[in-house]
Amino acid sequence: MNQEVAVPSTMMNRHAWRNAVALRIATMAMAVALLGILLSMTPVAYGQSQAQPSSVRGLPDFADLVESAGPAVVNIRTTEKVRVQQSGPGQQMPELDENDPFYEFFRRFFPPRPNAPRNPRGAPQPEEAPRGVGSGFIISADGFILTNHHVVDGADEILVTLADKREFKARLIGSDRRTDVALVKINTTGLPSLRFGDPNRLRVGEWVLAIGSPFGLENTVTAGIVSAKGRDTGDYLPFIQTDVAVNPGNSGGPLLNMRGEVVGINSQIYSRTGGFMGISFAIPIDEANRVAEQLRSQGRVTRGRIGVGIGEVTKEVAEALGLSKTSGALVRSVESGGPAEKAGLEPGDILLRFDGKPIEKSTDLPRIVGNTKPGARVTAQVWRKGGMKEISVTVGEMEPDRVAKAAAKPGQPPATVAANWLGLSVADLTEARRGELKIKSGVLIEGAEGAAARAGIRQGDVLISVNNTDITSAKQFGDFVNKLDKTKPLVALVRRGDGALFIPVRPTTAK
Repeated sequence: MNQEVAVPSTMMNRHAWRNAVALRIATMAMAVALLGILLSMTPVAYGQSQAQPSSVRGLPDFADLVESAGPAVVNIRTTEKVRVQQSGPGQQMPELDENDPFYEFFRRFFPPRPNAPRNPRGAPQPEEAPRGVGSGFIISADGFILTNHHVVDGADEILVTLADKREFKARLIGSDRRTDVALVKINTTGLPSLRFGDPNRLRVGEWVLAIGSPFGLENTVTAGIVSAKGRDTGDYLPFIQTDVAVNPGNSGGPLLNMRGEVVGINSQIYSRTGGFMGISFAIPIDEANRVAEQLRSQGRVTRGRIGVGIGEVTKEVAEALGLSKTSGALVRSVESGGPAEKAGLEPGDILLRFDGKPIEKSTDLPRIVGNTKPGARVTAQVWRKGGMKEISVTVGEMEPDRVAKAAAKPGQPPATVAANWLGLSVADLTEARRGELKIKSGVLIEGAEGAAARAGIRQGDVLISVNNTDITSAKQFGDFVNKLDKTKPLVALVRRGDGALFIPVRPTTAK
């Protein structure tokens, strides 16, 4: 007997829904697969003709580049003469003070040296000792090599090993501490050399590589990208920052772009351990070559100077003085008798352009002036008291390691004192004191508290101007300040020692 089994409608609906979902998923999967095939077969029709990111094309292959550039990279070893004290027949020990903690150790246990000349009097004997290892690269077929100043500084002998293992004694042509660039020469010809690229064309994110001798491991290649450009870590160089692995021994080696051109000299690393930590710096090759050309032609580097101490132009100072942006170099001090003083530059001036070149930040000025030929007469654009002024300056020649002059001695001003709502007590300056400071106006700050003290003004400073208005006496200062809006910040130009600085002062009621 046949029996029918009743199936609830809810169960039938559930099965139907599952089948429908499964069918839809299968249909979508087939559509996606078909679309992928069509895209791969017809890239033009589906907009795939546009350039894809380099990550899609794959990582670069450096093998050909290294093969062509590697032979021009050299290893540099240096030695220096040390004084060695004879401690007995056939023995030697370093020349140490008797109070040195290692003196007794070396006296007793310093190993004997075979065939050492006897020196019964124990007089110090000069001997060659290893000093350091670095890198360099050949820039001409006749043996000129670029490296770092700190690689060869203080060396008595420089040994250069080529990629083909030939070794030469090198002669130091010249070295420049300020840019950390040195030029050496080996006596041979027919050498492979590297060509220079344009570091200004480098782009952040571009692939670069280094070849050198980290930790003495010759012909070592490391690669990375340009992390930043124009890093200010020195007075005269806007460094190229990379994440290329650079370690002790890489110094002086080339930084190469993907065309095999030198764009920099690996010079510094940021490290808390002495090893690579992901940040390295290279000297732009155009700056290095400018130095090398002077070293080659005259054995030293000449730089221009104008004799000013400078500081940054902050946002608050720019706004208070009416500047549209925080650019330029603030003149904090002017050297007595220097080119700047003779030209009429004053503390508190803001240099915006020099010899037609814009000064975007204060560190631009030393480079621009340094690259100006001594004796040249150039025009400087200066922002002074709310207006632009052009001043003609005759550039002097920089003296090595010039030391700033000491501050003038303080004088004894009259007892006339004025107090004000800023928290400043000031007194008139004597004519003699103004003559010493070489200023036409200003008052001596006898006391600072409240808003002025919080801003950094202190007793002994000389207040020259407020909001571009010259301060000529204590009375005039009191009258002027009392007319100012007590809710708005102001900027005071202060002489401190031999320098000057703008100090923004925010009243207590200022927001």
